[in-house]
Amino acid sequence: MKAVHVLNGPNLNLLGTREPETYGHATLAEIEARLCARCNPRGIALHFRQSNHEGDLVTWVQEAGRAGEPVILNAGAFSHTSIALYDAIKAASAQVIEVHLSNIHAREDFRRRSMISPVARGVILGFGAFSYDLALEAFLARAEAAGKP
Repeated sequence: MKAVHVLNGPNLNLLGTREPETYGHATLAEIEARLCARCNPRGIALHFRQSNHEGDLVTWVQEAGRAGEPVILNAGAFSHTSIALYDAIKAASAQVIEVHLSNIHAREDFRRRSMISPVARGVILGFGAFSYDLALEAFLARAEAAGKP
């Protein structure tokens, strides 16, 4: 594995200040720094991005899929609405782990269904910022088991 893509959707740029009782106090910059600290010693590049625009996320998923590089995807509200992201994951054969900071199944009805989950390799939710670490660990363990550290 040469790189891991961490893609973040709308409003995640506000982490740390947006509803900290739901999403926690960690910022995206803090999450990125923590993941970099785990990737760098292994020689794995971390492509960490955030956009409030669905099309950006679609393009980034396609790029990662074409490169054969895994994706940790927190699509935010697009998780519940985006057929375009669903299609991009399928079309690009992207290996995606969907992450959510909160337990979406314990929240409003409209948040309980994800358009991403059916095409994701796995879903990690409810562990706050640590959800990203768990997703990275899953990809690292999978690569190690396949002999591709």
